[in-house]
Amino acid sequence: MRKILVLALTVFLIVPSLWATGKTEGAGGGVTIEFIQWWEPELPAGSFRAIMDDFEAKNPGIKVKLISGPYSNTRDQIVTGAATKTLSDVVGLDGAWVNDLAKQGAITAMDGLMASSGFDPNQIAAIIKLDGKSYMFPVASFVYPVFINMDLFRGAGIANPPGNRSEFLQAARRLTNAQQNRYGWVLPLSLQSPNGVQNDIMSWVWASGKSMLKNGRPDLTNADVVSALRFVESLYKESLISPGSFAKQEQDKVEEFVNGRIGMMISSLAHINMIRERNKDLNFTITALPSADGYSGRRGLPYAAWGIGISETSRHKEEAWKLVSYLMSPDVNGRLVSIANAFPGNVNAKPDFVESDPLFAKAFEIFKSGYLANEFTGLPVAEELMRIFDEEIQLMLDGKQTPEQAAARAQQKWEAVF
Repeated sequence: MRKILVLALTVFLIVPSLWATGKTEGAGGGVTIEFIQWWEPELPAGSFRAIMDDFEAKNPGIKVKLISGPYSNTRDQIVTGAATKTLSDVVGLDGAWVNDLAKQGAITAMDGLMASSGFDPNQIAAIIKLDGKSYMFPVASFVYPVFINMDLFRGAGIANPPGNRSEFLQAARRLTNAQQNRYGWVLPLSLQSPNGVQNDIMSWVWASGKSMLKNGRPDLTNADVVSALRFVESLYKESLISPGSFAKQEQDKVEEFVNGRIGMMISSLAHINMIRERNKDLNFTITALPSADGYSGRRGLPYAAWGIGISETSRHKEEAWKLVSYLMSPDVNGRLVSIANAFPGNVNAKPDFVESDPLFAKAFEIFKSGYLANEFTGLPVAEELMRIFDEEIQLMLDGKQTPEQAAARAQQKWEAVF
């Protein structure tokens, strides 16, 4: 009886001390960290898990559990996790989310972790900061060119990719055949995941070297933004866009392109691997986003990053930082972006895709001839700003207001947010 009491007292004293560490201890005293992201499904099967396995081999005692899903589903999970303080230890981030998540206290500033580990921040291509604190590193950056179905182009007698808006409109007309469920362009405008405003609407403004901001403030009523809205409206009115835009999300447009129903699609370089895996027979290429007629300057390239950060509520910040710094190291970052066919987050990383894949060599040429443009990155409640504009664009396409009215109403609502 005395031995049982001693054993019970020992357990009583030890278990709370384990809880207090905040670590999930396995049989060997190891820690498991969760990593939520949308990257794994967009990479060749097994390739991202292989990188995690290498990390685990180099960091005995740390295991990585991947929480993977499509972009929109991952965003919803992160929003829920932030609100309920159950966010995974390591978090895949879109630059548009950083402002909100940081202000909520959902993600942690990584400056202290950098300093304590001797990590050199100068090796990072672009650190996303808020109030001088570092919240996100871009692991990989992807430009958004126009994807072109070459077989549909040849079938429609179109010799060259469109270089300006007039050529894009003409190509969309020749590609569209509603009886065959085939359309020139696809436009996702779901309010649930409104990043179509960033990637598929405002990209027309940036492609002509123009802006939606003035001195860091909203400037949606300028002639360049209104011109882009008017152009999109003309495509919609002629039914050159596949039906159902108001409910479509990013993965839906990729699905339609994969199935050969879309002639042209604005999308991330990250989707090239997915498209190739899903439809090995699809003959496609990429080209720079067409500019406004008569524009001859450098084109802004819409882009998105696979960003990474650490949850503020994580009980494993040191282990989480080890994974973040591992993915940002030159060799590993170069390996990852080579698999993803993206541009590196570490300035010393050297991806090999430029020499090994003609399509990505073309992407690199597009990249060198333009400049990266995404004015939503770092804006307050950036996703809500997209949603506000999305609502006005839907009303415009529904014939309930003009492009000028859509821009003016969105401008008014944005100013209230700012």
